[in-house]
Amino acid sequence: MISTDHKDNLVSLTVFGEFTLADYREFEELVNYKIKFGGPVDLFFDLREMAGFTLDLAWEEIRFSREHAHDFRRIAILTEDQWVTWSAWISQLFVDAEVQVFSTQEDARAWLGIAEETAS
Repeated sequence: MISTDHKDNLVSLTVFGEFTLADYREFEELVNYKIKFGGPVDLFFDLREMAGFTLDLAWEEIRFSREHAHDFRRIAILTEDQWVTWSAWISQLFVDAEVQVFSTQEDARAWLGIAEETAS
């Protein structure tokens, strides 16, 4: 299951449990919309609660990244999983974007230049 959010030229994605192809396609639709009407975007992936991902999602991510190689500026990935960190560095081969992996939300948000969300 995923949760998405977007504001200006930033698309945020949080994954809970297994990250599936259907989830990724939902994310793709949002990103394609933002790119079409606003140009290149920054991405913020919160993968701390991700339990895993399907193989078809991995192939789709490579295809989508290659198709949009010039459409991302910065990609912040929030995770403590070494496998996800390693795959993020591999993904950087397919895009012109700066890709950084973070272990804290504060550092990721600061790098992207977005304010911390405050609880009400």
